[in-house]
Amino acid sequence: MSNSTIEWTESTWNPLTGCTKVSPGCKNCYAERMSKRLKAMGQKKYINEFELTEHPQVVADPLKWKKPQTIFVNSMSDLFHKDVSVEFIQSIFKVMREAHWHKFQILTKRAERLAELNPQLKWADNIWMGVSVENNDYAYRIDYLRKTDAKTKFLSLEPLLGSLPNLNLDGIDWAIVGGESGPKSRPIKEEWVTEIRDQCIESQTPFFFKQWGGVQKKKAGRELQGKIWSQMPRRGAFVGA
Repeated sequence: MSNSTIEWTESTWNPLTGCTKVSPGCKNCYAERMSKRLKAMGQKKYINEFELTEHPQVVADPLKWKKPQTIFVNSMSDLFHKDVSVEFIQSIFKVMREAHWHKFQILTKRAERLAELNPQLKWADNIWMGVSVENNDYAYRIDYLRKTDAKTKFLSLEPLLGSLPNLNLDGIDWAIVGGESGPKSRPIKEEWVTEIRDQCIESQTPFFFKQWGGVQKKKAGRELQGKIWSQMPRRGAFVGA
């Protein structure tokens, strides 16, 4: 486990590292950059750099963490990558169910495989499932998410690369929006963000604006039209301003 600087979570847990690119949102992948850095620092877990690698030795780690926390699962990979075995995915789910005092957040761009494997997965209230959508060409991922039995379903609209004017937020419990950050980051437009915010307000979907991004993301901040949006999902109610 490591403490996270990601605004919408508290910690990260990476029983899987490495990935391959599947859509435009992957172009400037932060996890790929970080893997290279960690390998150069001599981190054994990243000896394969960004090659997909399972780490069974850390699968049971959340059971050792007694303080309840919100944990982002596989921030350095995608659990539903085609080369990750069903058995390994099921072992992750087993630990998440057993560590019921934590909340676990999973994100995938492989929404098709998520829906395909859904019948083989045992969900619990503390397992949140999300899909990443960077522009309107990939909004179909939301429909696959809706087909799952996850109790809390959320969207990561980051890096937001285009307008999402007709989001179907039925059954969606949370929407996170953010601009791309780091070297060669692509620009985000304010109207794309406010368009999503307004749809969330209309549908009463909690809205979290993570960042404007850019090369100097801290300087750019996360204020949207004079307000910080940090709403979080909670069954039947909003949390936050």
